[in-house]
This record gives sequence, structure tokens and C-alpha cells, in this order.
Amino acid sequence: MSIGLFNGLPSHPLFVHSAVVLVPLTALALLVCVLWPSAARRLGWALPVLGALTLALVVLTTESGEWLEERVRETALVEEHAEMGSDLTPWVIALFVLTVAVPLLGRAGSRWGRERSGAAESSTEGGTSAVIRRASSVPVRVAVLVLALVVAVGAGVEVYRIGDSGAKAVWQGRFSKSETGGKE
Repeated sequence: MSIGLFNGLPSHPLFVHSAVVLVPLTALALLVCVLWPSAARRLGWALPVLGALTLALVVLTTESGEWLEERVRETALVEEHAEMGSDLTPWVIALFVLTVAVPLLGRAGSRWGRERSGAAESSTEGGTSAVIRRASSVPVRVAVLVLALVVAVGAGVEVYRIGDSGAKAVWQGRFSKSETGGKE
């Protein structure tokens, strides 16, 4: 079995539909976890796993699209879609990195909160505790929020743009706008 075929049919549409769901879902889960650190703690490592799955799926989608491009009639719309296909990968890499970083920052913030309220308060002057304190500071959390918003919106816009160009490449001029299927 090649990456391009599944059960004798092109696999690209299967991967595309999965990516169209998972990229926005991952972006939304990331934003929820950034805005509500308790959600990140509850999700645990589910968020990074979702980020890794999304990244792997986007890579498979791109690879299967390149395979399919070599096997369909070349048109301007197909070319445009193929050129746009790899534009999503950097956004999803950033999304994945953030899905790993946000839970780590949340854990650091929880740890620092426990250290502050417990007997370990005297150790917060240097070493690991100082790093944890900085990582959970308001400026860092605001920067992560802004970065997450930019990446989530950027990934969503790219999914839309690439999907729209793919739909046009497949369907433009290939269906009837009337219910009769063009038979009158």
C-alpha cells in the first residue's frame, strides 16, 4: 500500500477531511488551555498528543497530495492548490510546539504556586525555582496567549484557503447548479 492509495482510491481526500477537522480542533483546544490553565492540567498530555497527531496528519495530507498531483490532469487550479499545500506545515509545527509548551508552563505555574505557599519558599531565590517563577509570570503568559492566538488564527486561515482552492480544483465547472443535473 502506498501513501497515495487507500483501498484502491486516492487517500488524499481522506487525509484532507481529517486535517480540516483536527487543525481547528487543536487550535481551539490550545486556546482553551492557554486561557484556562486548569483545562490544560485536566487535559494533561492529551493536548500534545492531539498536536502531534495533527502534525502527522498534515504531513500525510501534503505527501498524499503531492502523489495525487502527479496523477491528475494539470490545470491552473490544481497547480495553485498544490503550491499552497505546504503552506500549512509551518503553522501546524508552531501549533504542535505550543501544544507541548502550554502544559509545561501550566505545570511550572502550579509547581511555583505550591513552592510559594509551602516550606520551599526559601528556595525560590535561585536555580530551578527562579526559572519556574519566570516561566509562569504574567508577561510570559500574555506572550504565549498572543502567540497562540496568532498561530491558531493563521492555521485556521491556511486550512480555509487551501481547502477552498482544493474544492475549486476538484469541483469548479463539474456540476450542474440546477436539480435536473443539466438535463432539460
